[in-house]
Amino acid sequence: MAQLDTLDIVVLVALLLASVAYFTEGTYWAVRKDPYASSYANGSASKAEKSRDILETMDKSGKNCVVFYGSQTGTAEDYASRLAKEGSSRFGLKTMVADLEEYDYDNLDKFPDDKVAMFVLATYGEGEPTDNAVDFYEFITGQDVSFSEGGGAEEKPLSTFKYVPFGLGNNTYEHYNSMVRNVNKALEKLGGSRIGAAGEGDDGAGTMEEDFLSWKEPMWSALTQSMELEEREAVYEPAFEVTEKPDMDAEDDMVYLGEPNKNHLEGASKGPYNAHNPYIAPIVESSEIFKVENRNCLHMEIDIGGSNLTYTTGDHVAVWPTNAGKEVDRFLNVLGLASKRHMVIAVKGLDPTAKVPFPSPTTYDAAVRYHMEICAPVSRQFVSMIAQFAPNESIKAEMTKIGSEKDYFVEKVSSQHLNIAQLLEILGKGEKWTAVPFSLWIEGIHKIQPRYYSISSSSFVQKDRVSVTAIVESVEIPGAPHVVKGVTTNYLLALKQKQHGDPHPDPHGLDYAITGPRNKYDGIHVPVHIRHSNFKLPSDPSTPIIMVGPGTGVAPFRAFVQERAAQAKAGENVGKTMLFFGCRKKMEDFIYENEWKEYKEALGDKFELVVAFSRDGPQKVYVQHKLKEHAEEVNNLLQQKGFFYVCGDAANMAREVNTVLAQIIATQRGIPESKGEEIVKAMRASNQYQEDIWS
Repeated sequence: MAQLDTLDIVVLVALLLASVAYFTEGTYWAVRKDPYASSYANGSASKAEKSRDILETMDKSGKNCVVFYGSQTGTAEDYASRLAKEGSSRFGLKTMVADLEEYDYDNLDKFPDDKVAMFVLATYGEGEPTDNAVDFYEFITGQDVSFSEGGGAEEKPLSTFKYVPFGLGNNTYEHYNSMVRNVNKALEKLGGSRIGAAGEGDDGAGTMEEDFLSWKEPMWSALTQSMELEEREAVYEPAFEVTEKPDMDAEDDMVYLGEPNKNHLEGASKGPYNAHNPYIAPIVESSEIFKVENRNCLHMEIDIGGSNLTYTTGDHVAVWPTNAGKEVDRFLNVLGLASKRHMVIAVKGLDPTAKVPFPSPTTYDAAVRYHMEICAPVSRQFVSMIAQFAPNESIKAEMTKIGSEKDYFVEKVSSQHLNIAQLLEILGKGEKWTAVPFSLWIEGIHKIQPRYYSISSSSFVQKDRVSVTAIVESVEIPGAPHVVKGVTTNYLLALKQKQHGDPHPDPHGLDYAITGPRNKYDGIHVPVHIRHSNFKLPSDPSTPIIMVGPGTGVAPFRAFVQERAAQAKAGENVGKTMLFFGCRKKMEDFIYENEWKEYKEALGDKFELVVAFSRDGPQKVYVQHKLKEHAEEVNNLLQQKGFFYVCGDAANMAREVNTVLAQIIATQRGIPESKGEEIVKAMRASNQYQEDIWS
């Protein structure tokens, strides 16, 4: 027999190991597998396993209705989920909810006429698509759009495509609901058949919920006729299975206690950091910048060095909030879950298209504290849904009335600014709502969303630190039984208190878990990511700029002026930099007062600060009044191709500033006011007029 050499032995051993692996499927050396690793490994669901073909996905899962959403803050996603749920329970549709960025759309021309697509589309910023809708929007509205069968717009390639559109907008913005309007126009042009009217909700008027409710009923009627559906009594059918795991310990290293994904769970957080995967950033400085005891405005410095996160001046930082312990306790208590708050639960979708909104296994406490928007306004439709699970018949009757009568709902719920647990607490009068399935809470309360703040520092000056300027929200509502507290700003206030040595930081008795899951945020850390913005300085520093920013609307302008001061110190030619700032009283809330003096020293006559103190004199004076007083200078700077910026309240201030600017241009140039309005519109279109505003 021939002697085996070393290479023969290596080959034989490799073959033996491969055979053992094949027949044992790796049993002897398998690593314990996290069943949720694929979904939350690094902040988002695994895309490698998932088809981007929506028709293939619908066919495989037996669906005949897909509800797409384009959402920036979670509201459009919530409405999409509600439509899908109602379509299933009331009309027997086989529905699924889909994120627009997870699919391709070049085969919509093959969409069969026995299926329907719904689009719930928020308009973001100045008429822009939300981040997750950009690719879809650019494709469907493109000049040279082409589908799988090769047909362009003139061939009406979407002749079998039935669709239903609803938009979420704000009438204080110039491009109100432009997303849904433009998509509807594009789909019609391509031959699509719209079912019912294109709905539009108006957050600016505060009527979003009622706009949605009044739109959907005639829509369902039209869809029932088009698809020959039969309405049935709506019965709750859970989308998720929630299984208690009494044999598991909450401290088990596979149990998520608020960590957003598997890497965070294992203590090995890694980038890229984004809207699905936050960076746990240290807060290196924090201070109070109001000079009055009953109001708070925070300045914070957040270190992003080493994270590979980058920003440019004018961007936003997203802060991932935690619910206040006080509200978590209220929620769990009213549901009868307080004693089981640390019970481990496993959550899975009962349908292959149902996405669990947080990693599992987790606990009731962690799900409610870190993942559910329990302090959000209550929807009338959700009240109706919960009514069937009321503790007794009299409470059920009251819930049904609140859910079905618009004016009664306003009186009892929305005017009182109640969250869902507060409402159930009031109506229950001590009774626990133990019959409500936890799956219904997961479906009905949307995922807690990051809050976005204009970065108040210059990336040119401090590239590894972002500054945040935020008023701590604490609003007393006349007649309401409680003071409305901002979830995120009070969380930041607690962190600031801890940083300044308070051993038990507890603003307003809200009791935040500021050390985070398993104390991973200890040492004053906060989860963040960066969102890039189109709100930018001119590329040429010598271009004049005019900025209007009352209150914390001055945040990005602190960054702008900080940058120009640094450029001037470096010897660059800096253009006129004019800032209109407003607040209540000079001695109370004149934020960054001393900094403006420092920037003045660096910029000299190139920097001009115009202030409006609304409550220091006999009459209220606002930034728009000061703008009029400086009409000649403002007009001169605009004629030098100066840029105009507004940041702050959309509903009143920004709209009035827009009007005043048109009047200034008309008066100073001797033209009709209508012509002045046209010039302002042209400035907007060319980005010479930019806004960073909120409602």
